[in-house]
Amino acid sequence: MKQLLPFLLLLPLASHAQIGGRAAFPFLTLPPSAQTAALGGMTASARSNDPTQFFASPALLNADMDHVATVSYVSYVSDIKQSTAAYAFNTEKRGRFGLGLTYLSYGSLQSYDAAGNSLGTFSVNEYALAAADSYTKGKFTAGITAKLAVSGIAGNRAVGLAGDAGILYKPSAKDFTVGFVVKNAGYMLAPYTAAAREPLPLDVQLGTTIKPEHMPLRITLTAHHLHKWNIQYLDPNARGTLDANNVEVKPSFNFGDNLARHFTAAAELLLGKGLSLRAGYNHLQARELRLDNVGGGAGFSFGAMVRISQFQLDYTYATLQAAGSSNYFTLSRNLDSFLKKKE
Repeated sequence: MKQLLPFLLLLPLASHAQIGGRAAFPFLTLPPSAQTAALGGMTASARSNDPTQFFASPALLNADMDHVATVSYVSYVSDIKQSTAAYAFNTEKRGRFGLGLTYLSYGSLQSYDAAGNSLGTFSVNEYALAAADSYTKGKFTAGITAKLAVSGIAGNRAVGLAGDAGILYKPSAKDFTVGFVVKNAGYMLAPYTAAAREPLPLDVQLGTTIKPEHMPLRITLTAHHLHKWNIQYLDPNARGTLDANNVEVKPSFNFGDNLARHFTAAAELLLGKGLSLRAGYNHLQARELRLDNVGGGAGFSFGAMVRISQFQLDYTYATLQAAGSSNYFTLSRNLDSFLKKKE
């Protein structure tokens, strides 16, 4: 635990220099698995046996993940696809580790010169290599993650180094946790151009997960972007409404809407060890992705988990907007039986 304290103290300080503005490597904020997507796209407190959860917070690494390998796939709109692989294992002296790779491809795009002549096609892709380490002592688990992020457009590259630091508090044997995590604090090592260095998509989250006793229901609530209060976007070109004097009134800051944008909520119905149903809501996503006067279900996600033999399949359907949605598939298996055969 002592090795982690310098990182846990320093990473929150980085948030003061990265508030607002554009951010590089926004793909680092995408949910890497079906389970995270079903929880509203983020979580700081929901533990499970899925090792991709360490992408959400390194403090979520736990014994149920040991020797579990996971692959995840999501199809967004058009040709945009994301794949993620993760594995977790424990050591007696150096803590519990998680290793992962997430890869995002935007497909092939057409290229043209200034005169409009076709130059063929080019590819756009991004990926991040991640390694996490966590330690548990008493009721607390603390962890850190180091991520190398790379973005490529038509042979050009941008490189960034990001870090996450998380703490999870589990006060008893009951199903109740509180988690805090600082995500994507780091630096753009090599921008596309020297004058285009941008901050990384920093986020500070606080969440809790609770399962009421004698109820087959687990509830997760996550507060995000705690380092920045105003995350409400007001389009300067949006048309306002006309008042009694026929004067246009532009949209203005709304306290309640801005507050709600800081929260995601999710519930999981536990129907047994081999089956569960999930549903989540992300108000920020709902407001940012909705079409004019048409919500289209944006911000809502619905998923399920099924265990068959030694395999676990998670699926989530997440609504982006009326124009499209995304389908997440995650397959997991514990490799203990393979490892024991080799021994």
